[in-house]
Amino acid sequence: MTLTTPVLSTDRLRLRPFTEADADFLYAMHGSAHVMRYWDSPPWTDRARADRFLAMCRTMAEEGTGVRVAVERASDGVFVGWVCLVEWNPVYRSASLGYCLAEAMWGHGYATEAAHALLRWAFDTLDLNRVQAEADTRNAASARVLEKVGFVREGTLREDCVVDGEVSDSWVYGLLRREWRPSDGAAPAR
Repeated sequence: MTLTTPVLSTDRLRLRPFTEADADFLYAMHGSAHVMRYWDSPPWTDRARADRFLAMCRTMAEEGTGVRVAVERASDGVFVGWVCLVEWNPVYRSASLGYCLAEAMWGHGYATEAAHALLRWAFDTLDLNRVQAEADTRNAASARVLEKVGFVREGTLREDCVVDGEVSDSWVYGLLRREWRPSDGAAPAR
């Protein structure tokens, strides 16, 4: 089953399919050690990784396993980052949420707004019952984003990541359909 990558708008953001023009922004963002410090993989050092990332986004949508959308500011089209729903399982009506923003975009509420817009689309379009997310236990900002859009911390995965020899734990979050409040959080998608 193919998934159509949505185009969504909020008061400040536009969520859209990736284009080849996004590759340089992706490489700069994923190449930053500061942006990637809480990820389960090291920063990119090869520009070709951006091209493979874009190809993976297309494949994911074609195979029907999820969607990843670019996020840009509506006012000027500046690249903010991306948000995704992966591991979509229509039988279990579940998926996993993820996001990554360029460092200059942190602290403006963009992650919360983008996540909220994609969740609204997913609950309405994919008829989800559960969305899961994970955050490195050292990443308080990401934990706040998840909690703002309604996720509940459900547990800790101990020492689940080892990146460049550094071991870290992750918090597991869940959001159930019955707990979803589409009017809470960020500006509504239109």
